[in-house]
Amino acid sequence: MPDVLSLGKQILQREAQAIQTLADKLDSRFVQAVEQILRCTGMVVVSGMGKAGVVGKKVSASLSSTGSPSHFLHPAEAIHGDLGAVKSHDVVLIFSQSGESEEVIRILPILRSLAGSIIAVTASEQSTLARSADIVLQIGQIEEADKHNLAPSASTTVMLALGDALALTVSERRGFQAEHFAKLHPGGALGRRLSLVDEHMRSLERCRIAPDSETIRQVFTRHSITGRRSGAILLTQQDGRLSGIFTDSDLARLFEQRSEHLLDVPIHDVMTSKPTSVTSGTRMLEAIAIMGEKRISELPVTDGDGAPLGMIDITDIVAAFPEYAENRSPQNPLLKIVA
Repeated sequence: MPDVLSLGKQILQREAQAIQTLADKLDSRFVQAVEQILRCTGMVVVSGMGKAGVVGKKVSASLSSTGSPSHFLHPAEAIHGDLGAVKSHDVVLIFSQSGESEEVIRILPILRSLAGSIIAVTASEQSTLARSADIVLQIGQIEEADKHNLAPSASTTVMLALGDALALTVSERRGFQAEHFAKLHPGGALGRRLSLVDEHMRSLERCRIAPDSETIRQVFTRHSITGRRSGAILLTQQDGRLSGIFTDSDLARLFEQRSEHLLDVPIHDVMTSKPTSVTSGTRMLEAIAIMGEKRISELPVTDGDGAPLGMIDITDIVAAFPEYAENRSPQNPLLKIVA
């Protein structure tokens, strides 16, 4: 009897081989299915029974999240009124290995009359499902990954992979971009990383900002703010554009070096000129990477003309992005900032 590790590898290899076999024989019918979904002006209604239904739910979610509105139709519920959700401008995508599932077969005649077209993902072109479909994506007779060739495993893996291929190919053809993906994924870690700096930056009302012609003493006495104080001051030139940044660490360094006399010179002389900044519309994922690479705790955000709009502060990132705060991987950009 093979050991546990060897058995696990064998199962993965069988499923991987099943996907590769399908990839090798993918033909023009896949192109037709993609074009059919692209032309769809309604919903992509996905259906399937049992394990194929579980795959269908995931594929439906993938379609919706990548730009193709979709919902799942349970075959058993369909005959009790849910068929009313299917319209003439919809495309129906049905998953069934055998193509003979009783619940699926029962609703096929009605789907033919209601939907614009039917795409079938099934093993044989001779199945009842295939004969009722407009486009058949044939996956063939697949040997399951278990030793008895019984438990749906390799077959459902192939269905899922083919569903992903459909959803992502359609998405690519639509020109679906990261900003579209971010709009549909506002929650969770993924949504946060795809969000824009504008959503997380401290607005100017919450930042210390001053002309770079003032002295350090004037800047600190004239430009206080209420609430949580940032560790940096944004400095602007006469035309309002960002010219520099001065941090609490810079101030501490002056005292450490016994350079208190510099408190009464223009802050322009001691500030960090042309600081690293990002423009409005930059993704937080990119901003965090920049802060890690430059090892900076504050990142100004400017408009297209270089005028400051706000600032990203390391403390805000730790609070809003717990996945970074808890990640101890050497690749975590936040670790570079605090190192």
